[in-house]
Amino acid sequence: MIEGRLKAKRNLVVSLLEQFDSLVVAFSGGVDSTFLLAVAHETLKEKVVAITADSLLHPLWEKKEAIEIAKNLGVEHLIVSSKEMDQAEFRANPPDRCYLCKKMLFEDMTSIAKEKGIEHIAHGATVDDLDDYRPGFIAAKEWGIKAPLIDAELTKADIRVLSKEMNLKTWNKPSMACFATRIPYGKPITEKNLKMVARAERIILDLGFTSCRVRLHDKMARIEINLEEIEKILNPKNRRIIIREFRKIGFLYVTIDLEGYTQGSMKI
Repeated sequence: MIEGRLKAKRNLVVSLLEQFDSLVVAFSGGVDSTFLLAVAHETLKEKVVAITADSLLHPLWEKKEAIEIAKNLGVEHLIVSSKEMDQAEFRANPPDRCYLCKKMLFEDMTSIAKEKGIEHIAHGATVDDLDDYRPGFIAAKEWGIKAPLIDAELTKADIRVLSKEMNLKTWNKPSMACFATRIPYGKPITEKNLKMVARAERIILDLGFTSCRVRLHDKMARIEINLEEIEKILNPKNRRIIIREFRKIGFLYVTIDLEGYTQGSMKI
């Protein structure tokens, strides 16, 4: 059973959602947006539409999971092709790239919402996100995107507990960020670089690791994994597979960051 504090916060989310006649949810298929979508559907029924961006910035398997989750929830689900890679300013990879990306995405979502006669859009940002550098929040504010999980003061840990109580399979899903975060600011974001990162991370995940980040430094891959799994990645068999497959991708050097996975390490 969940504690009273979390029940109160969940009830507050429901109260906030009840203020909307209908709602579009920016849905990635991650822990936070899945929880938001599930509660929104529970509250507003068929008046909820989920929108997922289809982009090289996100792994294909994540889109497939989002489709499956929305289908299981019984929510209308739309996939939109994002246009950030068409914009030279974004490809140049400035520190505010997240703002540029979210601005285009929220613009597209707003157009779809208007076509459907829906006034409000929400995303799954939590209070934990306020402690990180997230220029995308500026775009969300400019476009009037709602953040009911922040308004209810929910943390990511809270959402995992509540998701487990709701039998959402995402409750223990590792956090995920777009592949652009693997590339240092100022280094151009290219289709080739994004695909190198995507293939490299898939190799590690397929070996049974819970999560990973492969940071791209020219021809060097810097692997970040949870500290408790560093010994596992140094297992001779795993090490040989990773080196062999990374070389096929195009990496000349394969390194492991002894600090482990650190959120936002490319911003240091």
